[in-house]
Amino acid sequence: MAEPTTDTGSGPVAPRTSPLAHLEERMRAATVSGARGVALAERPFLTMVNLRVDPASEAADRMAKTLGAPLPQHCGHTTASDAHTIVWLGPDEWLVLSEAPSVATELKEALGADPGSVVNVSANRTTLELSGPTARQVLEKGCPLDLHPRAFGPGRAVSTTVGPVAVLLWQVDDEPTYRLFPRSSFADYLARWLIDAMREYRGPEIP
Repeated sequence: MAEPTTDTGSGPVAPRTSPLAHLEERMRAATVSGARGVALAERPFLTMVNLRVDPASEAADRMAKTLGAPLPQHCGHTTASDAHTIVWLGPDEWLVLSEAPSVATELKEALGADPGSVVNVSANRTTLELSGPTARQVLEKGCPLDLHPRAFGPGRAVSTTVGPVAVLLWQVDDEPTYRLFPRSSFADYLARWLIDAMREYRGPEIP
């Protein structure tokens, strides 16, 4: 998938291409409908910002106000506003997932001169969305977490592995829908692994 770019007067600019644009058709073909359904798609170009700040500081309060949601305080927890989701990564570290490209600039302004950091890491990862009635069973083929609803449900997000690939895994809703955030350089491997894991629900005709 390519994202259009704006010519600023320096000449033609090539469109930005997502890490999994070359697999878009294969992911679509792997989709299964019905009671055993599962679908896989890339959600590219999501803005991702890494935050480091003392959670008890005034700067953290300003950042929370900017985001419209408190910074989560416990492992596996997320908080959200209309535009942003904030994922706990550590006692003083979070990942902001946003549709708003300007969020990094706004957070830097909120941090001001206080100790901490705001780093735009959008190019570091891409987003894979796995959804449908059998999405959990697909993940369970290669994820060591207990993904049963009693242990992992909507709003939970943790660092784990799927197959051999390190990911941030976030369950979005009860469908269930999961979003997986691999490093861009490992996205191709993970997408192919998931397509293969989905095969039993469709049959051997997936290329």
